[in-house]
Amino acid sequence: MNLNPVLIAILEDYALPLDGDHGVAHWARVLENGLRLAKETGANIKIVMLFAVLHDSRRINEWTDPEHGARAAKFATSLRGKAFDLTDHEFQLLEVACEGHCHVPYHSDVTIQTCWDADRLDLGRVGITPDPNRLCTQVAKRPEMIKWADGRGRFRIIPDLVSNEWGIFLSK
Repeated sequence: MNLNPVLIAILEDYALPLDGDHGVAHWARVLENGLRLAKETGANIKIVMLFAVLHDSRRINEWTDPEHGARAAKFATSLRGKAFDLTDHEFQLLEVACEGHCHVPYHSDVTIQTCWDADRLDLGRVGITPDPNRLCTQVAKRPEMIKWADGRGRFRIIPDLVSNEWGIFLSK
């Protein structure tokens, strides 16, 4: 799936610094976390990819912003059919994943679980080690997965796809 049309739309009026805690590198790490998890969970890859770039795209600050997930879901609605296509069922899953990613602890759908775990595994970027009791999937709870993802977040790794695929150049 080509995320560039979605990214262009997001960046037209993204309110935060691109290199901030909820910015482009975070989206890319969430994407890589999600793809790694999905290999074992069987999650819908399109939804995982779209969630990664959309879930924090409508934040208005880096701290408390309880409505940002709902704004992201609404923004996704405006992009559907223009920047990406999903079936009605797939889109409903994306909406739920975006809306609930910060305040809902668990969902029964494996794709939503995978999205939320992909995001929660990147808490190291703000100095929080992911807690296995707050993760949904068994693969995300594995100590080696937590260690891998947490290290990338803590060191604020900028995945190669940011520059190579997305054409966005961040300072290291």
